[in-house]
Amino acid sequence: MMLGVLALAIIMVVLVDRLYGHSTLAFAAAIMMLVIANAPMLRFNCPACGKNLFFRGVLVVPWPNRICSACGHDCDSANSQNR
Repeated sequence: MMLGVLALAIIMVVLVDRLYGHSTLAFAAAIMMLVIANAPMLRFNCPACGKNLFFRGVLVVPWPNRICSACGHDCDSANSQNR
């Protein structure tokens, strides 16, 4: 989904740039679309300690950890609350 929203944001900015000229409103709308599409990822936390499972230190990756890097909880188990 995130890749689709990214492609849509890029196409929107390019179309607005071609049709109406440079517009900061198109960039602002694209940024808002990406922030809204990213919101569900920020709520995917470890049920034991609350650490976000997509963060690897300072990096963010498009797939979550199966085992929490902070507390070692197996988030892929059957009793996980993230499913």
